[in-house]
Amino acid sequence: MKNSIVLMMLFSLVLVQACSVEPVPLVYGKDMCHTCKMTLVDTKFGAEILTKKGKVYTFDDMNCLLSFYTSDYEKRSNIQQVLVIDFTAPGKLIDASTAHFVRADAIRSPMASGVAACSTAEGLATHNTEWNGELLTWDEVVQKIK
Repeated sequence: MKNSIVLMMLFSLVLVQACSVEPVPLVYGKDMCHTCKMTLVDTKFGAEILTKKGKVYTFDDMNCLLSFYTSDYEKRSNIQQVLVIDFTAPGKLIDASTAHFVRADAIRSPMASGVAACSTAEGLATHNTEWNGELLTWDEVVQKIK
């Protein structure tokens, strides 16, 4: 009887962990962009969309992410979270809804969106003096870059 209870508890724990929806680190040099099918290579750029069911879509640039996001391929009601790479902390995923963005011609992103993201406005300020770009919120990025 004790063994059955222990097994049921372990099974429940595994089931709960299997159903959790957590961001997955991007693997540069291996992961492919869902939209353009190119391999992710630049650690200062990238993004992922996480669905409520745990499906992860990876992207190499904001152009690819937004093309997918606005296509309704995956209904927005199914999306758990949109994450973008923090330009000032290469490889680090941050929540797009709270991120700060800058768009400038001087930003050389993989698919030419010219958009970089950062977790803080101050983080991009130093770079933006060189870029002289437009500061944007996530909602503005979605509206302006499709």
